Amino acid sequence: MRPASDLGEARLVARQSSFAEALLDPARPLPAGLRSANGSDPAARFAVHRNNVVVSLVEALGDAFPVTRELVGAEFFAAMALPYVRAEPPRSPILAGYGETFPAFVARFGPAAALPYLADVARLEWLRVAAFHAADAAPRTAADIACCIQACAALHEVVLHLHPSLAGLVSRHPVVALWAAHQGIGSLAEIDLECAQSALVLREGEDVVVVEIDAGTARFIEVLRVGDSLADAVERAAHFGDRVDPGAALGLLVQRGALVGWRTAAEAAA
Repeated sequence: MRPASDLGEARLVARQSSFAEALLDPARPLPAGLRSANGSDPAARFAVHRNNVVVSLVEALGDAFPVTRELVGAEFFAAMALPYVRAEPPRSPILAGYGETFPAFVARFGPAAALPYLADVARLEWLRVAAFHAADAAPRTAADIACCIQACAALHEVVLHLHPSLAGLVSRHPVVALWAAHQGIGSLAEIDLECAQSALVLREGEDVVVVEIDAGTARFIEVLRVGDSLADAVERAAHFGDRVDPGAALGLLVQRGALVGWRTAAEAAA
């Protein structure tokens, strides 16, 4: 027999789950036991609360993905965000972290198929959100990195630590130009939508920067982010058919203050 406290907690969890599900799905019945202190209709009051919650979440997505919203217009964006909100509500009370899976949802959203670049623009915007909230870390100098590499017996032994805010994005679309045009840099009318662009995203001080880079460097960065060695990063980038100059890529990362430490592959595996 389960203790009374456990049964009470289970009932509370079940009621909370029922309430949350009804809050996001208008097809569900009114949660049981709802009462209104002033005698008004609980169903009407709940409908207002449901609308306020959904609208607030759609607005939160719009704040996180402003360029995506501008590209399609507020009405289309709301129509796209609404099913996302209902299918993937926040898992945390901190709305700054809400929307991580929205770019993947945009890629699957049928009415957006005519805008193949839209999902990658959303991915770029989410990387900016993540970069803004990432932890701080002190950059290492070019001399530090040179000493590190010289101290290792072989290139494959070096595992670099990147700034927590750093990310690379490989895209077949002009995501950097589309994002920049909405910051007043360049013109939307002059963008070649067939042009592929890849991006580096990094917080520098209090600002998050977006820098166009080649696809090989972007893949190189992403492989380094998961903890692979320098040699593995070069090999895996080349596997996708992307050429990468590791020296130039490292120079860029040092210049941007994106390298914050290192260890040997043996230390990483320990």
